[in-house]
Amino acid sequence: MFDHTTLVALFLGLIEGLTEFIPVSSTGHLLLAGHFLGFESAGKTFEVVIQLGAVLAILTVYSSKLWRVFSTAPSDPQSRRFILSVLIAFLPAVIIGVLAHDVIKNVLFETPKLIAIMLILGGFVLLLVDRLPLVPRHHDAMRYPLGMALIIGVVQCLAMIPGVSRSGATIVGALLLGADKRSAAEFSFFLSMPTMAGAFAYDLYKNRDVLDASAVNEIAVGFVAAFIAAVLVVKVLLTYVGRHGFSLFAWWRIIVGAIALAALTFG
Repeated sequence: MFDHTTLVALFLGLIEGLTEFIPVSSTGHLLLAGHFLGFESAGKTFEVVIQLGAVLAILTVYSSKLWRVFSTAPSDPQSRRFILSVLIAFLPAVIIGVLAHDVIKNVLFETPKLIAIMLILGGFVLLLVDRLPLVPRHHDAMRYPLGMALIIGVVQCLAMIPGVSRSGATIVGALLLGADKRSAAEFSFFLSMPTMAGAFAYDLYKNRDVLDASAVNEIAVGFVAAFIAAVLVVKVLLTYVGRHGFSLFAWWRIIVGAIALAALTFG
């Protein structure tokens, strides 16, 4: 039988996988759930490491497409340009993430009320953007202009405030720059790979002295749960978003944020 800590790790892994690629803030959900469940990890490493399960899910679902891009890059300018666009979008997160890492982990990650407020505000932003009469000009995530990719990367940095949502920030940024909903979500998928892998590597390096070997089991359980849940989400999300937009996720953010804020305020 699983003990209590392992069951909590399983639950948090499922939350990570289900929320990483939808615009509701997986980190915000993880931190709030961990807060209310009394779950603590050394240096918040659990929350970062299990994100690799979601990265692996993206690599699995898009393996054929990624192979085609990288295998044709030496001879295909379009493939090289797409790789460059993702790297350009990733660059702002590298700079700000390194400079602000300690503030993010030691201040922002430890402020549950801020997370709840950002969930609510982000929900209203999604509702607003979903209702704007935007006319899409870009329908292929692999053909975004490089300048557009850079701006999306800058907007992604807002997600370093837990509760904002990395996917939500990149999707909203892409929509406001003329992308359609499906390609905006897909570019967010691709951008998540270097962003999440980089965050994992740097966070592991920064917390190498406080890692708890006894937490390996919980991390493994959370990792596998995140992978399985993320594969399911990625396979259905693009179709759903293309047909229905983001209002469901917006209302989910508002409801979860309001409940969490009320619980934090009134005990």
